[in-house]
Amino acid sequence: MQQKNVKKYILSLTTIILLLCSCTEDIDTSARYVFSEETILSYLQKHDDYSEYVRILRQVPISSRSKSTVFQLLSARGNYTCFAPTNDAIALYLQDQVEAGYIEEPTWESFKTDKLRDSIMRVIVYNSIIDGGDYEFYMTMNFPQNNNDEFGRPNMNDLRLSVYRPKDPDSIYINRIYPINLLNRDIPAINGVIHQMEKVIAPREVTLKTILQEQLEREASGFVVMARIIQACGLMDTLSKIRDEVYESLYQTEMIEERTPANGLATMDGGYSYAPEHRKYGFTIFAEKDDFWQEAIGKPAEEITPEDVQAWVEAGNYYPEAVANTNFKSPDNLLYQWTTYHVLPFKLAPDRLVFHYNEKGYDYVASPGRLSIPVMEYYVTMGKRRLLKIFESMESQGVYLNRFPTLDNGRHGTGHETGCDPDKVGARVMKEDINLDKRTALNGYIYEINAPIAYDETTRNNLARTRIRMDCMSFFPEVMNNDIRRVPLTDARHQWVHFPDDAEYKYIGNLSINEGSTFVYYNAHNYKFGSLCGDEVKCVGRWELVFTLPPVPKRGTYEVRYRILTNSDRGVAQFFFGDRLDAMPAAGIPVNLTLGGADPITGWIEDTGTDEDADAEADKQMRNCGFMKGEESILILKNPGTTARANVNRNIVRRIITRQTLDPDKTYYLKIKSVLDTERAEFYMDHIEYCPKEIYDNPEHPEDIW
Repeated sequence: MQQKNVKKYILSLTTIILLLCSCTEDIDTSARYVFSEETILSYLQKHDDYSEYVRILRQVPISSRSKSTVFQLLSARGNYTCFAPTNDAIALYLQDQVEAGYIEEPTWESFKTDKLRDSIMRVIVYNSIIDGGDYEFYMTMNFPQNNNDEFGRPNMNDLRLSVYRPKDPDSIYINRIYPINLLNRDIPAINGVIHQMEKVIAPREVTLKTILQEQLEREASGFVVMARIIQACGLMDTLSKIRDEVYESLYQTEMIEERTPANGLATMDGGYSYAPEHRKYGFTIFAEKDDFWQEAIGKPAEEITPEDVQAWVEAGNYYPEAVANTNFKSPDNLLYQWTTYHVLPFKLAPDRLVFHYNEKGYDYVASPGRLSIPVMEYYVTMGKRRLLKIFESMESQGVYLNRFPTLDNGRHGTGHETGCDPDKVGARVMKEDINLDKRTALNGYIYEINAPIAYDETTRNNLARTRIRMDCMSFFPEVMNNDIRRVPLTDARHQWVHFPDDAEYKYIGNLSINEGSTFVYYNAHNYKFGSLCGDEVKCVGRWELVFTLPPVPKRGTYEVRYRILTNSDRGVAQFFFGDRLDAMPAAGIPVNLTLGGADPITGWIEDTGTDEDADAEADKQMRNCGFMKGEESILILKNPGTTARANVNRNIVRRIITRQTLDPDKTYYLKIKSVLDTERAEFYMDHIEYCPKEIYDNPEHPEDIW
């Protein structure tokens, strides 16, 4: 039975008794469905291969706050994906515990303490179940399509499992090492689906610090040099952080408001937004392999010292302004600057390095595997604040760091890559690596890259000749580290996420939210949006928001632009821009976020499509008014084939906030304040652009429309 048929069957049941409203409540075991088909639990009970798994299900509670067991949960209404291990799989897992030294014999009686035995039981059970709530479960046809991509929902252990398909298309592995039985999969139940597992799913729950320490201890190999220089730079303790325990306690004790009424936010389904359950930390390390260092330095990896790496970096003149001394923990030190440019304070899963959604020529529904024009993200690295570009296109054939190709971006161009100079190819991120699971931690990933990366003069020059378009959510590590941004889910809890204001708890480090404002992230997955990446942020109340902006690559004159998708629900905003929080000057007059190109003040004139000179002149006149049209590269999915630039509703414009000289060593802030005497007018934000004078004021090669 296919998933949609199971759903129809559920709706057709004549006798349904609600068993479970919340995992924090006990289940009424006197109530059960009346039906002719199986629940997950009844199916498991009827098959001897799962008898040991069923016995364990009886003993594991749903959570530390519940007396109900997972045994009861799997008999209840819901949508559960159950990766059920066989008796042989559990016996094999117990043998693994013998080899690990936890027990002397592969039996439950061999555990020295009840606490250790119970924890192992929870590992088996919690890792085997994804609770889809009222929304979905995962048949294999609905599994993530690309190797190393993760399920949208975490399992009961709060871990996101990944999928791997080897060359044999019928074989499917969870986290690359746990095979699903070829015959016993997609077993339909009235409350979900069962996949028989030949091994117990038990991912290692370690931090990046642990993985790096194992490299140093030679328990694992391949990135010993990277581990050594990270240790020398004093980053190990940072890479051991998992979550903010203060926020955890506040949320668990209901000191954080779990859900907030809509308060006038347009299009909010269900009437509420939801606070994040956790505030986790995350990191991504892009690392040259030991093979690279051995060839570059001429020593075996185990003999290469931090001093050796620093000497090599110095010889390459990558950071001429840095100091080459033995104080590797100093931000001014050469090795420290080299190393921290390889580390992001963002946890980026393989399918979240870049986001493909509504770029021109791409169809995320019909052919999500067929890429089109380039998409890119810009993130701020650890250490000294610097930009790292992550890029993917159809022509690149993979994800790259700091790639700067030539694009066909004329007014009648395709937007595709037409070539890439050898010195601008960048470093390939080996996200398809079959050993990636060994470098996946609770708090991040270590990716192999096939070429060295540095924030050298060449990289800075390339970035300084680029219009840098940054989704505002890329400013905030917290939204990536807590699986908030662009998760492939459409239920209200994942679609509408609000962040506490500063008076309640400062959740986002790079954003200040004034007391009383409701700041909400809208994840529009599967909705036909015209926003970059298909998400946006909104705010209601008497909002006064301060964004910490990413750095510019080099000192120079830039335009800072703000993209507006206007409608009648928006408010009127005064922008302030500067490098001092206590003295930010106003940037122009207030901007009416309800008025787009239809307002004569913007100077919006429809393209002729045939007279390039006339269209260019219209763009120039619009710029003189402080506005620009939307982007040719972004599709309005509600109007198939229509781009943000050609949108006939004229409700997408870019506002030029300021034009001034900016310094890469200064931190700039953007304050946006409501000027209306109402709490129901929306703030809206999608993305920000830095455009250097070399692009926006180039007489020979005017700025492209893309």
